[in-house]
This record gives sequence, structure tokens and C-alpha cells, in this order.
Amino acid sequence: MLYPPLEPHRSGYLDVTGGHRIWFEVSGNPAGRPVLFLHGGPGSATKPDHRRYFDPAYYRIVLFDQRGCGRSLPAGGIDENTTAHLIDDIERLRIELGVERWLLFGGSWGSTLALAYAQAHPARVDRLILRGIFLASQAELDWYFVGLRQFIPEAWSELWCVAPGLAWQQLVRWYYSNLYGPQANAVAARWSAFETAVMSIGESQPLAPPASAGDGLLARARVQVHYLAHDCFLRPGQLLDDMPRIAHLPARLLHGRQDFVCPPSTAYDLASRWPQARLTFVEQAKHASSHPALEQELVAAADAARDGERVPG
Repeated sequence: MLYPPLEPHRSGYLDVTGGHRIWFEVSGNPAGRPVLFLHGGPGSATKPDHRRYFDPAYYRIVLFDQRGCGRSLPAGGIDENTTAHLIDDIERLRIELGVERWLLFGGSWGSTLALAYAQAHPARVDRLILRGIFLASQAELDWYFVGLRQFIPEAWSELWCVAPGLAWQQLVRWYYSNLYGPQANAVAARWSAFETAVMSIGESQPLAPPASAGDGLLARARVQVHYLAHDCFLRPGQLLDDMPRIAHLPARLLHGRQDFVCPPSTAYDLASRWPQARLTFVEQAKHASSHPALEQELVAAADAARDGERVPG
């Protein structure tokens, strides 16, 4: 379903503020339509398959690892690492690459960052394709840290056993503090195990962890918990409140009907504020973009943007 594997024709580091160096790469048509892939997490990273959602003869495909993530340096760095800093990094990268406007393609936390960037710089965006919508709202985080106990009580108990009886905000603070202590790797593994359990609901076999053991897992957990401990550096309701800034932009929203990480109601709420968006619930899909039905829809959405799809308004 994906386009064939391809290699970048440009890659390297971009120096940004706070001592961070972000890794970026460009593949596909050097003169093509720019598309920016925004990875999830917070704390995840880009992968070679992320290039393959896009027709390489048409698109100029840009990927980058966010601050503290993947190949960016320092790994797991949280100093001067906020949503506002990431938005500024995208702008620096746009200028570095000489991009006037680009299509934003993001899933999960990547959808959050895409919305925040577009609302800050609407003139620099021509379309959005978003998957597994996450708005960083209190309701979504209540679901993740409290509601999911109804489905995976054993994994939930493992996550919470370190701080029983606390509110989830205090639980996150506990992890935030202990990801820098002598048991940091074990704490990161415990944190990651809950996410893996959520992603594995309904699967015949548990999914692989989102990061390998050791430094990669620890860096990912540190960035993720840093963002969650600070409400993802967004004010309450920010992304929905600021929708008038981008309501004119066309968008495709794709969401797994069986997504346990990000409830489908979040995508519905966003679509209700976005007259130029078309929402599709992929009935058999969960959260992972690798589900065949969701993968197919993502490629089709990028192809439709290539072919000049008009979103009803």
C-alpha cells in the first residue's frame, strides 16, 4: 500500500535554540510540492517508512525529528523544549529549505503539533492531513490515565502502583521526577509498558514497544512525560478555540473507530469546528498508522491532495 522505499537526497542537522540540533531529511522530487511529516509522541521519531505515504515523483518529502527525539541532539533533552519551540523549529526548517507553503501530514501528537503550527502560521500551510487526532485536552488525558482502567486493569495497576491514590497529574509528576534517578531505565520501561498495553488492546499478540530498551526508551519517556507534565504547553481548549484561524484550509481527518489511545470523539469535535475538513472513521483501525486499512486511507489522502481533491465547504 505504501510507495516503494526511497532514500533522502538531503539530510543533516539544523542548529536551533537552547543547544538543540534537529535532524531533518528531504526525499522525493526536489522541485515537488512540499509536504512536512510530523511524528507522534511526544518523544517518538521519524522512520524510513514515513517517506512512503507520498508519491515521490510529485512530493518533496520533508521529515524531521523533534527536539530531544530520534537522531536530534541532545537525545531526551527537555531544556527549551516546548510546543512554541517546536513551532519555531518548523519555521526555521521552512526557511532553510526555501519552502513558501507546505502540506502538513501528522498523526497523534503530530496532529497536535500540525494544528498548533498552522494556527500560528496559517499563511504557510495549504492543506492538512491528520490521523489519530489528539488535542491535549483534559478529557483525553482523563481517558488515558483513568478511563482505560476499565479495559486493561492489570497494565493500569502496574503504571499506578508507584503512586497509588494520587490524581493522574501527580502520577505524571512522579514519573517526571524519577526518570532522572538511579532507577530511570526501569521507570521508563514501566511508563512505556502502559502505552504498549493500550496499543495492544484487541490484538492477538502484544505490539512491540514504541522504542527499544536503553537510551532510546529513556529519551522517549523523558520527552513525553515532560510535555504531559506541562499540559503539552497549550492553554486549555487552545486548539479548538483557535480553529477560526485555519477554518478556511482544506483538511482530511482520518481516525480509527477502535482507537483506544485517542478517542474518536476528539476527531468528531475537531471536524465540527472545521467547515473545510472531511472526517473519515476507519472502522477496523485502532491508533497505529500501520493498520492496513488506515495506511491505505493515508496514502489515498496524499494522492487525493496530489490530484486536486476539493473538500466540500
